[in-house]
Amino acid sequence: MLTLTSRQGALITLILLTSPCLAFFESEDCFCELKGSIEDCQCEVDTVDSFNNVKIYPRLRSLLVKDYFRYFRVNLRKKCPFWHDDSKCSMRYCSVQSCQEDEVPIGLKGEFKKKEAPISPTCGDGLSCDISSQTKTPKTQCNGPESLDYLNTSLSEKIVKDMELWTAYDNAQENFCILDDNDEDSEYVDLLLNPERYTGYKGKSAERVWRSIYTENCFQTYSWQKPSFFKLDQMCLEERVFYRAISGLHTSINVHLCANYLLSDPNKPSLIKPNGQWGMNLGEFERRFSPSTTGGQGPNWLKNLYFLYLLELRAIKKAAPLLDKWEFYTGNEREDWDTKMAIKDLMETIRKFPSHFDESTMFIGDANKKKLKIEFRDHFRNVSRIMDCVGCDKCKLWGKLQTQGLGTALKILFSTENGSVENLKLQRNEIVSLLNAFGRLSNSIYKLDDFREMVKQKDKSNSKRLKIEF
Repeated sequence: MLTLTSRQGALITLILLTSPCLAFFESEDCFCELKGSIEDCQCEVDTVDSFNNVKIYPRLRSLLVKDYFRYFRVNLRKKCPFWHDDSKCSMRYCSVQSCQEDEVPIGLKGEFKKKEAPISPTCGDGLSCDISSQTKTPKTQCNGPESLDYLNTSLSEKIVKDMELWTAYDNAQENFCILDDNDEDSEYVDLLLNPERYTGYKGKSAERVWRSIYTENCFQTYSWQKPSFFKLDQMCLEERVFYRAISGLHTSINVHLCANYLLSDPNKPSLIKPNGQWGMNLGEFERRFSPSTTGGQGPNWLKNLYFLYLLELRAIKKAAPLLDKWEFYTGNEREDWDTKMAIKDLMETIRKFPSHFDESTMFIGDANKKKLKIEFRDHFRNVSRIMDCVGCDKCKLWGKLQTQGLGTALKILFSTENGSVENLKLQRNEIVSLLNAFGRLSNSIYKLDDFREMVKQKDKSNSKRLKIEF
């Protein structure tokens, strides 16, 4: 044991207690650098922490358990479009429990759509006609096919389907991700019964997904082997926003996995907890974000989480005119009313936040900027396609939902003219993914506070032990 004088020991103890960022406590490094301004945003980390943990997180937590937001329609059977991969997760925790037909609220299935009163056909002079007899009331016969001014307004089933495809194609041009909720193989999933958590899916298959996202779909080519391969000072604003958004999404997912980690042995199911024991894993969090294990990039990745939070927060605020008018219809009149009131309360809270992400400075200028906007959209569409290459169904579910939520946010921010969302068309699944994706970011920032407290307790324990040894 190292022998020190009492004065030297007291001095070292004082340094250890007052300098938590020293290498003795590598775990704290994640947080001692997580402070100050958030790059490309006019906001501070502490401001977001306070706003989210006190005002946003509690509201989202109560909102997202509502039926309108807990049922998400998704196609988990799509084949990977980029490579053949049979690396499917074999653990039972990877499976997704889909909904039976009678479990989905009837309003979400479209069974309670309001029926409009049939419009009676009119004759040439505007009088109503008797459809069954094809005679005008009272005497004159309606115009028939032989009349010069006859117009056949009936459409064949094929033409109707073609028109729907044309409309879907036009709408898709604004989309930043691939939507599959109308696919034949899509099905409803209850998100509350399939929570996002660590399933054991890892290795080459999982790494290949993220490697493909970063090295093939960001705007510059870098070496995947180097954690600090992204040189942000060599990027323009739009390229930095894309990278920080992807990095923030990746970070958020990693925080979720660390906060909801499988603590029990998957090969030895417990009779008391047959579905496994889940909880926070500080060691895994340190491994993923400590500077010593990430080439010094861990704290920067955590900051990118805050950047993405502000970006999606801005998109939700911008979509306020649409959300204020949205019906949030499920067929349960009482809950639908509660949902609308909860949305109204959330939007009022978001409007009061002073420091939102500013998208107005992006894609402004010459033709090259317009070309960059198309590349930006196409790159992110590829990212949404890559989610079909995830080998764990539960990971795929939450990856697709959060990617679609971010894609919807980008659509709101960058697919509107003159900053107006009046003509923007959103589907239910986009609204559901947008709010749930933002809920995941909010949850990540909230959980960071828990990890920060765990680190403090660990460091206090280490300080006491070192003090005793000295």
